Amino acid sequence: MTLTVKEARAGGGRTPRAAGRRVRPPSRHGSRWTPWLYLAPALVVLGGLLVYPIYQLGLISFLEYTQAQVSGGEPTTFKGLANYAELFGDGQFWQVLLATVVFAAACVLSTLAVGCSFAVLLTRIRAVPRLALMLAALGAWATPAITGSTVWVFLFDPDFGPVNRVLGLGDFSWTYGRYSAFALVLLEVVWCSFPFVMVTVYAGIRAIPGEVLEAAAMDGASQWRIWRSVMAPMLRPILVVVTIQSVIWDFKVFTQIYVMTNGGGIAGQNLVLNVYAYQKAFASSQYSLGSAIGIVMLLILLAVTLVYLRLLRRQGEEQ
Repeated sequence: MTLTVKEARAGGGRTPRAAGRRVRPPSRHGSRWTPWLYLAPALVVLGGLLVYPIYQLGLISFLEYTQAQVSGGEPTTFKGLANYAELFGDGQFWQVLLATVVFAAACVLSTLAVGCSFAVLLTRIRAVPRLALMLAALGAWATPAITGSTVWVFLFDPDFGPVNRVLGLGDFSWTYGRYSAFALVLLEVVWCSFPFVMVTVYAGIRAIPGEVLEAAAMDGASQWRIWRSVMAPMLRPILVVVTIQSVIWDFKVFTQIYVMTNGGGIAGQNLVLNVYAYQKAFASSQYSLGSAIGIVMLLILLAVTLVYLRLLRRQGEEQ
């Protein structure tokens, strides 16, 4: 930093000591820790609500913990990985895991398809129908899972439900067959989940410059081509977020399956991991096995989250 002749004369010909010296940039130590200081209260709350329960869940999964240990009749013994060996050696566990993965994938794909379709529809209709559609969708989203599940069971009831009468299915029971029960639960899950995708994607579409869409339309691109080649690439960060969140939500579905199939269907034909863990822990009093299932689910969802964070980081580097 230097002074001009005019500035030196204005100062009486005296040059300040700081003249000619470089001004040191402010220390970055404070700015490095500032975000963590803001996050500290939330991290403390999350630590108390999540870390300790996860610790207890993991601890019980390594112990022999049944109703006898809960009541204090027998001492708790350390079993190591024996509970996990028993779990992985059970053929029903792998069947339930496969059913959970397939069911969650079907729910995610259906939710994304319905949500994105309605998001595009919102951009094509007028203000009043758009408001009515958004209010109806948000009403479905705000409905508690147990309430929505009970209503859907009534709608598809073989004796009193209106759906069978309209479709002419007579006394067909949707919850009796394995695939029809899963399909019924899938419809309810999509019904209460697609509004989140719809609103999020609609906001992303509104952020796309209109000139880009107009240019694609003037070039003769169809609506499907505009979505696939123009809108979807620009909405990729948003689609990644809603996809990962849908995977997490649908993978740990419990209420809909438990209520609509009466605890997992006939002979457990509609079990998913969450309901399977509940049955092991509370119906069979095998709390250690239920905890082991919970840890396995936690690790699977943690892997999905890490993939999500990696995708976000890669997109940030590309931008």
